[in-house]
Amino acid sequence: MTNNPFERSALHTDAATEDGGAGTSAANRSEVEWREILSPEEYSVLREAGTERPFSGEYWDEFSSGTYSCRACGAELFTADTKFDARCGWPSFFAPLAEDRVRYIKDSSLGMERIEVQCAQCHSHLGHVFEGEGLGTPTDLRYCMNSVSLAFTPEN
Repeated sequence: MTNNPFERSALHTDAATEDGGAGTSAANRSEVEWREILSPEEYSVLREAGTERPFSGEYWDEFSSGTYSCRACGAELFTADTKFDARCGWPSFFAPLAEDRVRYIKDSSLGMERIEVQCAQCHSHLGHVFEGEGLGTPTDLRYCMNSVSLAFTPEN
């Protein structure tokens, strides 16, 4: 299968949904449980596919070495090695840590065709992926993520 989400025959992909043995699978949590776990802003973005304003999130200008995980379930998603300054106001990456860490959903909201990126483990909204913007990345992709969807662990 190609690594380019724009060339996939089936955009909706699933991966394992276990939460590391902690009981209920993160993908199977009820919305009531998510509301108890997440702040109102986190819930709006992660569970209702909202977005934060550009240049307002904590990671848009973070370039230290480390790993970015899903704020909802803790699954590791991206590394700082793939992060770049796209000058868009959101954390941008040219590839996920591994293809099985994310899933892709066709998004026709806002009158345009986009590809939503979700955490494969808990199905939380992370952002969108864009292709062909001429940003000089190795993959020609920009994974435009919401800071509120991510948790950053600096490299020791």
